[in-house]
Amino acid sequence: MKRNRNVKIVATLGPASDDYEMIRKLHEAGADVFRLNMSHGSHDEIRVRHATIRKIEKDMGSPIGILADLQGPKLRVGVFANGEEMLEVGASFRLDLKDEDGDATRVKLPHKEIFDALEPGSHLLVNDGKIKLRVKDCGRDFADTEVLVGGMISNRKGVNVPDVVLPLAALSDKDRKDLEFVCDLGVDWLALSFVQRPSDVEEARALCKGRAKILSKIEKPAAVKNFDDILAVSDGIMVARGDLGVELPVQNVPPIQKQLVRKCRAAAKPVIVATQMLESMIDSPMPTRAEVSDVATAIYEGSDAIMLSAESAAGSFPIEAVTTMDNVAVEVEADPTYTEIIESSRKTSGSSVADGIVAAAREIAEKSDIKAICCYSQTGSTAALVARERPRVPILALTNHITTARQLCLMWGINSVLSGQVDRFKDAVIEAVRASLHEGMATEDDMIVVTAGVPFNTPGSTNILRVAPCQERLIHSSDTE
Repeated sequence: MKRNRNVKIVATLGPASDDYEMIRKLHEAGADVFRLNMSHGSHDEIRVRHATIRKIEKDMGSPIGILADLQGPKLRVGVFANGEEMLEVGASFRLDLKDEDGDATRVKLPHKEIFDALEPGSHLLVNDGKIKLRVKDCGRDFADTEVLVGGMISNRKGVNVPDVVLPLAALSDKDRKDLEFVCDLGVDWLALSFVQRPSDVEEARALCKGRAKILSKIEKPAAVKNFDDILAVSDGIMVARGDLGVELPVQNVPPIQKQLVRKCRAAAKPVIVATQMLESMIDSPMPTRAEVSDVATAIYEGSDAIMLSAESAAGSFPIEAVTTMDNVAVEVEADPTYTEIIESSRKTSGSSVADGIVAAAREIAEKSDIKAICCYSQTGSTAALVARERPRVPILALTNHITTARQLCLMWGINSVLSGQVDRFKDAVIEAVRASLHEGMATEDDMIVVTAGVPFNTPGSTNILRVAPCQERLIHSSDTE
């Protein structure tokens, strides 16, 4: 479905968006990719949502991307005899492995790995950082802490440990089962939580066996520190600002967001900005002005996609939330300042023939009256290189692989279309012309740029560019084959 914007919208499905009519309305309102949150919902519920998306895709005749988001390890305290306790500033509080209900002086923390990593001076954050503890003394089965920021602590509240790299795998037993399930189901992207190092991504890739692309969620300080290495082994990135804003000072998050987005753009890998983008729309049909500004900032930075979580999964106004994002995106991208920012932050990357071809395609398109850049892409890598250029004209990616078409739904500016098998460049040009006309990107009086690789059907072989008229008779009359 051709949009009037380049940035993509990811909408999370849940109880508020669980049937055919609602999911179709969300897609029509602007959702390009649907997120299946594996933290919520049984496998049977996920299977039904997946099947519903695929039916809508078939009914509407356009590819739709599906992103499965793995839960990752969840670190939580145990339970309290009274259900909750008040921790006062300056008080001592112990975390240990004893299988006993907690009180105002201690509670069980059933994660031995945390005790193995803690050192005196380390900090623990409880309940999204509302309670802050500093470790005074620790051992293999306990940590004695001082309460720096007090408050009410209750059963099974989450724990963050920002100061250390935890000896925990990014994939829990649940995640491994979920990964196998969604890969067999046929999702396009797999979001990996709790990433701390490149090996976390490599483990998931080995289990995935090429059935989906891997998107690493950056939500821990260790991931920020190791970002370049994590990016190198990932297919895409999600800037997950929720936990990141808990484990780091909140003022650090905006510059980190900008840095990560630019690095992803330079690497030609898609980046999603996520968490609390339109949080107030869970309960309100109108966003706050600050939220609109936040969404706009992510778009001005050149993010590939922006994401809705509870707003579309459990909120009262899911369609309004998607519509708001779409409206903000259209308005921002129409602003001349947007073009200035995008083009001033463009970096020349790579030295391959494909890099040169896509850079030339953008240059020609912007200096001539070209209506679209059309690229043939087996794996999506060439289309991603074109998207990295952030051209002023639409990008039309043609592929005969439905999985590639769906995966490209996440990438900036790309309109993905299924094409037939082609074996000659002339046939590819004709296919591109027909697709451009069908998608309303050009008329018969217009010109397009076409890129492809010869020999055909060889991934990564992009080596040819042609400026083509949109009248087939002119193509036939100018070609000898």
